[in-house]
Amino acid sequence: MLLTVLSVLIIIACASFWAFSYTMRAETNVRYVGTATLVSEKLSKTIRGMEMNARNVFDEVGKHLDTPESVMAALESKSTLNPDVKGYFAAFRLDYFKEKDRWFEPYIHRSDAQGYEMSQVGSARHDYTKSSWYIQAEKEMTSFWSEPYYYYDGTSISGHYCTFVQPIVDKEGEIVCVCGADITLEWLSSELAKIDEDIKADELFNQYRLQRDLEFYTVVIDDDGSCIVHPDGKNVPIKDKAVLKAMEQRKSGVFHMDVAGERSFIYYAPIAEIDWSVAVVVPANDAKQPFRYMCIALLVLVLVGSLVVWFVLGRYAKKS
Repeated sequence: MLLTVLSVLIIIACASFWAFSYTMRAETNVRYVGTATLVSEKLSKTIRGMEMNARNVFDEVGKHLDTPESVMAALESKSTLNPDVKGYFAAFRLDYFKEKDRWFEPYIHRSDAQGYEMSQVGSARHDYTKSSWYIQAEKEMTSFWSEPYYYYDGTSISGHYCTFVQPIVDKEGEIVCVCGADITLEWLSSELAKIDEDIKADELFNQYRLQRDLEFYTVVIDDDGSCIVHPDGKNVPIKDKAVLKAMEQRKSGVFHMDVAGERSFIYYAPIAEIDWSVAVVVPANDAKQPFRYMCIALLVLVLVGSLVVWFVLGRYAKKS
């Protein structure tokens, strides 16, 4: 009799654990797929705002192509539209202004010490016409975001950048110059951290913790799988070919991998109108906490149930 009751309790416990596991996996997926989508939307909104301000600057340049001085004045007049932009430039086709050097690329940038500074950075040494962003602008004749890159000239503007690029054309449809707005990857990382903190502080996100810390962090993945924005020491390069193909096809999904020696679930989603994806990294140890507590609870339940049945059967046997 005791074995029969014990078997029933074990079957009930296993069925309960299976149902709980299925429900928890579904809840975890919904929670973090939603988180990845939300981060993607917020970051996309930030990037779109950056593009809108940059286009205002570029339009002003397009209206003042008469002289080098008017171009620089146009850049300077709109440079404070977005303080998060490191700098704006206008890289003109070679020999466009006869009175200037062959390479003419005025660049106005933020300087921590003196506000904004204007400089002419085009030269034979810095032949921007051979840069990938200039060549792409000539070829595609449309705006785009450059691949992340490191710029070094020994000054305060050296650093990791990504540039929003737009060609300016004349009435004949020929490129006059290629304009760009630089943002630093450090700034993008700080924006991503703010988005993460806002989500973690949200009351709805913190419901039904079930013994979890609900810890996560977000990174940005380029189309080749490289991790271009991430918290310090938490680089998440993607090498799985199936995942990379899904990202290239602008899909969302989840997979698992080791990150800094810790098994983690990675929930990814595309960022609209740019060849990047966000990836929400969730430590597997935290995500699995409810399973551990449920397992312990069911084991205790089976043990207590068995003891109660044993006690009842023992008393019944004595009375018999």
